[in-house]
Amino acid sequence: MSENVLKKLAGNVKDYMKFETEKPITWCTGCGNFGIQNALKRALALEGIVQKDVLFCFDVGCSGNGADKIEGYTLHGLHGRVISLAAGAALANSDIKVISFGGDGATFSEGPGHLIHAVRSNYPVIFVHHNNENFGLTTGQPSASTRKGVRMNAAPDGVFLEPINTMDFVLSLKPSFVARGFSGDIDYLTEIFRKALRHDGFAYLEVLQTCPTYNRDTPEHWYAERIKHIEDAKNYDSSDIWQARKLMQDIENEIYTGVIFEDKSKVNFLRAIPNRKNAKTVLKDEVKKYSISEFL
Repeated sequence: MSENVLKKLAGNVKDYMKFETEKPITWCTGCGNFGIQNALKRALALEGIVQKDVLFCFDVGCSGNGADKIEGYTLHGLHGRVISLAAGAALANSDIKVISFGGDGATFSEGPGHLIHAVRSNYPVIFVHHNNENFGLTTGQPSASTRKGVRMNAAPDGVFLEPINTMDFVLSLKPSFVARGFSGDIDYLTEIFRKALRHDGFAYLEVLQTCPTYNRDTPEHWYAERIKHIEDAKNYDSSDIWQARKLMQDIENEIYTGVIFEDKSKVNFLRAIPNRKNAKTVLKDEVKKYSISEFL
């Protein structure tokens, strides 16, 4: 941890520790999930977000095994369906911050329809896409983001299909916030999380992570040699979606991380609904019994 981050966290150590649990860690040694949860806990503490004000929604998969590794309100969704679960929670109670997590198998192989409409609707949800380019929990099957030629337990001859460019896919949907981080760059990932936490709308954050057990084609050093920060891109404008899409075409040599695109003019789903423009309450406060006798 850098000295700068230590100074930032100095006054928030107690808040950070409140998100710690005593549950045994079951991820493989070297898994990128360690870095992702570390960065998230730091970001929550630095932003002053306490347990009662946040809900964590987990999909099925290795990322979903993080549900008992962070102390707080947690929910598990069905495989590929966590975004719709998170959206429902966020719309029912907009007073809380809803953070959801899903892998590349869940998000782009099982449930891309939910992702598409979450981006389109701009639900007030943070979605963290854990991209280790395989189905890790079920012991190494290729996903929609597995690179061509990579050998997996379920693809011993190598993947022969081109992978989906996940970032370009999301950018094509006219999102309000798109970012990418790397699990091995925890200080920088912390700051990306902080920016996502401040965003009012659907924040898509892809985290590139290693899978040391089942995907050995992209180990830590592979990413370390290619990862660059968006601040180093010359004359880059994060409000220019075409510039963002162009930069995201390269997934082999120069892989940029940071806030790739943000449209601050978009309002979130709840505030965009015409008949709720003057609403002073959140949906959970409006739930009560209504008589339907006049309609019978």
